[in-house]
Amino acid sequence: MKQVKGWWFGTTDRKLLNDDNRKIVIGKTHKVKGEIIPCKHGLHLSKRIIDALKYAPGPVIYRVVGSGTIVPHGNPIDKYACSERTYFAGGIDISDILRLFARRCALDVIHLWKAPDVVVQYLKTGDESLRAAARDAARDAARDVAWDAARDAAWDAARDAARDAARDAAWDAAWDAARDAAWAAARDAARNAAWDEQDKLLLSYLDGTKETTNDRPE
Repeated sequence: MKQVKGWWFGTTDRKLLNDDNRKIVIGKTHKVKGEIIPCKHGLHLSKRIIDALKYAPGPVIYRVVGSGTIVPHGNPIDKYACSERTYFAGGIDISDILRLFARRCALDVIHLWKAPDVVVQYLKTGDESLRAAARDAARDAARDVAWDAARDAAWDAARDAARDAARDAAWDAAWDAARDAAWAAARDAARNAAWDEQDKLLLSYLDGTKETTNDRPE
């Protein structure tokens, strides 16, 4: 494999992580030396944006090309570690899109639990004045409701999906209220299909934003 094209999330300071601190600029190529080991040493990317989101340290999205030494990771493969990474578009903070996406994913599974009205209202509207109340109501409901057979069946897959989908500050406002709904999101048999649909949904939100084509890094 000579090149792999994909997505990578960075932080709002638009610098490389892990004490590297090189500035990220559209059109620039970063390189690293030494043995490339996924999750340990290399410049990473994912072919699907939903996979990149699982590893996101922040809400700034880039379109990138990996080259040089390329080592795949995961089964199925969900990211690549490379010795070179070129940034050809992006540098956009999509926090608002990620919050909208999180609420939409939570609403898609709202029927799987008896969500308090304030949680449903927050997920539908994104009204920040409701977030604290929605978070508290969701936590109270989770404490009061026993794990029934349906939730037990969904737990392992949904727990991982919810945790991965809500990486760090990228979710922020939506995560607290959506967490308990997301835990009941998918059974094992539907997990891959759900990820595919979420990937398409997130891409559709990006395609529909003016900032995706106009905004550029500092």
